[in-house]
Amino acid sequence: MAQKKTEDDISKLNFEDAIKQLRTIVDKIEQGQIPLQDSLEQYEQGMALIQHCRQILQKAEKRIEKISKTDDEPAVPPSEPADETPDPTDEEALF
Repeated sequence: MAQKKTEDDISKLNFEDAIKQLRTIVDKIEQGQIPLQDSLEQYEQGMALIQHCRQILQKAEKRIEKISKTDDEPAVPPSEPADETPDPTDEEALF
């Protein structure tokens, strides 16, 4: 049940807060400030935070792609055909 509560807490975090918590966990583990069992629990929480951050980034990436697609489309279709290669038989176009 504690695992579910932790997951719910993590899912409510924004990206910046999740990264901040992840850095705190990494610092504690690297400095050996916590016993092995707590270290394992912190590691699990860190992995959940990483997964949460990845999901946030994937959603942001999809939004950016969607925005980019709508920006790439011309607002008014061109009146001339896209292929404007001069006709080799047209002498005026050659000079």
